[in-house]
Amino acid sequence: MVMHASRREFLKQVGLSAAALPFICNLPSLGFDGSTRPKQRLVIVFSPNGTVPWEFWPDEAGELASFKEILTPLEPFRSRTLTLHGVCDKIRGDGDSHMRGMGCLLTGIELFPGNIQGGSDSPAGWASGLSIDQELKNFLQSRPETRTRFGSLEFGVVVPDRADTWTRMVYAGANKPISPIDDPYQMFHKFYGHAKDQAMLKSVLDDLHVDFEKVGQLVSEEDRRRLEEHAQFVRQMEQELQASARADNSHPMPVLEPGVVDANDNIPQISRMHIDLMVDSFVNDFTRIATFQFTNSVGQARMKWLGIDDLHHTLSHEPDSNKDAQEKLTRINKWYCEQVALLAKRLDETPEPGGDGSLLDHTTIVWTNELGQGNSHTLNNIPFVIVGNGAGFKMGRSLKYPKVPHNRLLMSLAHSMGHHIDRFGNPDFCTDGPLTDLT
Repeated sequence: MVMHASRREFLKQVGLSAAALPFICNLPSLGFDGSTRPKQRLVIVFSPNGTVPWEFWPDEAGELASFKEILTPLEPFRSRTLTLHGVCDKIRGDGDSHMRGMGCLLTGIELFPGNIQGGSDSPAGWASGLSIDQELKNFLQSRPETRTRFGSLEFGVVVPDRADTWTRMVYAGANKPISPIDDPYQMFHKFYGHAKDQAMLKSVLDDLHVDFEKVGQLVSEEDRRRLEEHAQFVRQMEQELQASARADNSHPMPVLEPGVVDANDNIPQISRMHIDLMVDSFVNDFTRIATFQFTNSVGQARMKWLGIDDLHHTLSHEPDSNKDAQEKLTRINKWYCEQVALLAKRLDETPEPGGDGSLLDHTTIVWTNELGQGNSHTLNNIPFVIVGNGAGFKMGRSLKYPKVPHNRLLMSLAHSMGHHIDRFGNPDFCTDGPLTDLT
């Protein structure tokens, strides 16, 4: 193993660009990581407007023998999946159910009074506490052995630019919402440089290839393979991003309904590109905490690629008796599940750098929603599905709880990563401690 006194010394001696250093210095054979403990990662995936319960929840508790229609894309990962029925958002106070469902989902605490009016309920403001992902970010960043370059990354897919309680779920603290990054090009440059326009991308990538060649003789054979794979990824990402830029310039997006982002028809492409970038961030150990937000609470995506021209939130208000609407909602939620399955697949086929197994063996994916069902606006039975083995939970099961507060699940996620907090969010919903039966 090659040892150097510091990353800065290594940069100076070998002559690497700043863009390459974060990746190269996380190669195990260079000996900079200083940690022998297996890494743990958390990804929280959000999709909006509730689910179709009878097409989502397993009928019985116990072993996951099969999936209902919405969850069928997770079939390859059934033994590594956990469904949690009966976990409820019990936070009340100001705001309508969509607002509290979104703003309290990861914070577990009330919204401040405010002037954002929603539905028929009282207006509200931002959440009055930080979200669990940021709590864990702060915990990991406080320890040298788990500190990463970014701490956390917030990915978004056509999240509206407007900042309000329906569009933000991540909070750095009370009254401090964090905006996700929708643009894959922007996220790419967050990783590899701060080029001001796409014309500068080529020089960044050329520098990376030169740097990879320089360091190739200094690392193990396994790390050389990682460098080659990473160089290929970077080049493919460059080609996709440049193609997207050309397409956007030659074919401007039409003006859509209010609240629907111009990139609606690009949702599948943006999702796939962000998944690739997220996996890349884990390979490089840029972060161990990520959120992945599809649209927003009351999101009005129009999934034309599924042959559905209706707006998602509008469809979600249709009664259970409207079979056509429920069939479309089932297909919409199944598509979101396909994105979770694609993320799991990409993690599972990627070896854990410097460790055993795959990235999925060290990652916990939590897929959730702001509502249990759209037409009733219930905050009971929030869809919580966990995929992956990073938390050490006993997987391949369907668990059914007696309407427990979701604060207890948030505490469980913290405990699974070594952060043994005795409360999170509203302490009134934490008295029974983390959820039972997870391990």
